[in-house]
Amino acid sequence: MPNGQWYPPEWPVRIRALAAGEITAATPRRAATVMLLRDGPGGPATPGGSDRTAGSDRTAGSGGPGPFGPGPFVHMLRRRASMAFAAGAYVYPGGGVDPRDNDRLIGWAGPGRDVWARRLGVDAASAQAIVCAAVRETYEEAGVLLAGESAESVVSDTTGDDWEADRAALVDRGLSFADFLDRRGLVLRSDLLGAWTRWITPEFEPRRYDTWFFVAALPTGQRTRNASTEADRTVWIRPAEATAAYDKGELLMMPPTVSTLRQLQSYRTAAEALAGAEGRDMTPVLATARLEDGELVLSWPGHDEFTKRVDPTGGSR
Repeated sequence: MPNGQWYPPEWPVRIRALAAGEITAATPRRAATVMLLRDGPGGPATPGGSDRTAGSDRTAGSGGPGPFGPGPFVHMLRRRASMAFAAGAYVYPGGGVDPRDNDRLIGWAGPGRDVWARRLGVDAASAQAIVCAAVRETYEEAGVLLAGESAESVVSDTTGDDWEADRAALVDRGLSFADFLDRRGLVLRSDLLGAWTRWITPEFEPRRYDTWFFVAALPTGQRTRNASTEADRTVWIRPAEATAAYDKGELLMMPPTVSTLRQLQSYRTAAEALAGAEGRDMTPVLATARLEDGELVLSWPGHDEFTKRVDPTGGSR
């Protein structure tokens, strides 16, 4: 294929099977993912931001703005080739919503749950769970925690054996996020997040997710690392550099990742991107498939670049 669009070879068969009533669409699982940003060397200072990387992270284009402009870097993970879903694709930290995150109130700072409910298009309890998932998964997969001891503070360092033990317990689901915050005496900083967009996995995919995308700036003192067992590589990369590599077929990505990277390119700093999240359209994007002149046409409304035409033999173009 001419670019790096993730396109499973079994999709044409599943599209036809769904149209014929041979399979039933799975109910999508709620999920959240975070576009974690930091300003590049020589760029404007970002409140709460840091230029440091750690562990297996590398910074693409870190010598200066270069051909991709002075905008912020975004933290991305490459999913292991052994993963059943989106193997080898570059993604943001994220994962499924834990039902335990909506069963009781937690320490909370920033816009209230009712405000988030209206923004995300869900009830207040669900909004809490989705925002919790965004913060929890960023901590689980990147070691970055958007929480503090007060509404004005953010944890400055999450390294050390005690922090790692808690992170591992969260990953194993032996510890709920609410209990983690209580144990640490922390409040979730929802004001450090901005809701960006929402995408739902196509109905013909066996693993479906209803995913809210958020944007956030890397807090001062904290460092990203590859803490995920699902990723074999992490990178700080400018959105324009990532999409250029995708266009050349060098980086594999799913449509929502490419779309959000293109949207981020117009922002000069992480703070600008966070401010730009306000008022963004959160109408869910869901792929559709239709029959046209003997071909199956797969499209994402409002995102024509991802349209695929599937011929009767199962190929695509």
